[in-house]
Amino acid sequence: MKNVQASGKRKRSIARAVLRQGTGIVRINKVPVEFVSQRMFRLKLMEPLILAGDAASKVNIDIEVAGGGISSQAEAARLAIAKVLTNHSKSDKLKEIFLAYDRNMLVADVRRKEPSKPNRHGKARSKVQKSYR
Repeated sequence: MKNVQASGKRKRSIARAVLRQGTGIVRINKVPVEFVSQRMFRLKLMEPLILAGDAASKVNIDIEVAGGGISSQAEAARLAIAKVLTNHSKSDKLKEIFLAYDRNMLVADVRRKEPSKPNRHGKARSKVQKSYR
C-alpha cells in the first residue's frame, strides 16, 4: 500500500497528514491524539475518525502542524485527516458523510484576520470618535 498525503489550512495553521497502513494510531506532532491536552480540541480531531469508522481503524495517520494557535491547529489537522481518509478510500460515500456532517471537513475556511490600517489605534475598522456638536 502506498502512503497517502494531504494538507489542511486554517488561518495561519498548516497541517500535513501522511496515511500508512497500520492499526488505527493517530499522532499529532509525534504525540498520540488521546494525549491532546484540551478535551474540546481532542474531540474535534476525533470527529473524522469516528465518522469514517472501520476505514480509520486499519490505517495510521501522522500529522505535522505548525503556525497559528491551538484552535486553528486543531481545525487544520481535522481538515487534513478528513482529506487523507477520503483520498485513501476513494469512495464517494465517505465524502458525502463528511460533507453532510460539516462542510469544513473537506473544504478549507478561507477567512483571515483583517490587517489593521495605518494611523488608527485598536482594531482594523476602529476610528476615532468624533462629535458633531
